[in-house]
Amino acid sequence: MKKFTKLSFAMLFFLGAFMLNVSAADWSAIVKKLSDAQLTAMSNQKPLPYAYNALEPYIDARTMEIHYSKHHATYTSNMNKAAKGQAFESLSLLRIFVEVDKYPVAVRNNGGGFYNHYLFWEIMKPQGGGLPSEILQKAIQDAFGSFDAFKSEFSKAALDRFGSGWAWLSVDETGHLFVSSTPNQDNPLMPIVEKRGIPIFCLDVWEHAYYLNYQNRRADYVQNFWNLVNWQEVEKRYTEALMALGITK
Repeated sequence: MKKFTKLSFAMLFFLGAFMLNVSAADWSAIVKKLSDAQLTAMSNQKPLPYAYNALEPYIDARTMEIHYSKHHATYTSNMNKAAKGQAFESLSLLRIFVEVDKYPVAVRNNGGGFYNHYLFWEIMKPQGGGLPSEILQKAIQDAFGSFDAFKSEFSKAALDRFGSGWAWLSVDETGHLFVSSTPNQDNPLMPIVEKRGIPIFCLDVWEHAYYLNYQNRRADYVQNFWNLVNWQEVEKRYTEALMALGITK
């Protein structure tokens, strides 16, 4: 009985490690199935889906204008410059992220800055907030226990990020949701993070995202952000992530 138990545990450990290794090694194939895979390091900045003042009073028009037309535009331009004429200039940006440690640091920093903001604009909208749909609510409840518990964990990730960076909600290789944060312009697709996944929701906590209106009151900015969430977009990205992973729920 003891031998059988030891053997069983050994087999389970081996199989678990094997499955984890396979799923982690296949990120390139997974991200090819995402709609954002069309983006390359030569992509142009996409127009904002709303006016600069559309997110007031939670994010003011001047902050949005500077954030989009200066910061995001600079990341886009510098990403294009770093990729122009290189062998990877037509490669999917998501594929680059999966092996970002093989590319110049300018691609990691500016490509991350381009994509992270691209996602950030999409997951906000005027008159947003409220609750996600039943499908996403269930996934959140399964992962965190309740929607309020998720909000608390995500907000904590945003507040605890020292200096500049991002808070994320992502889908891991098993289809489960998890919260994380990254420094600078890194994101969960990159192999340099603690846990990898497909990002579906994010919050920019660089000071340029909020300082004009909130100064050092990051907590107020994070709290007000929940009034802007475009849950329809987040759910769309959640569903797409599950499809890319080959998971049916």
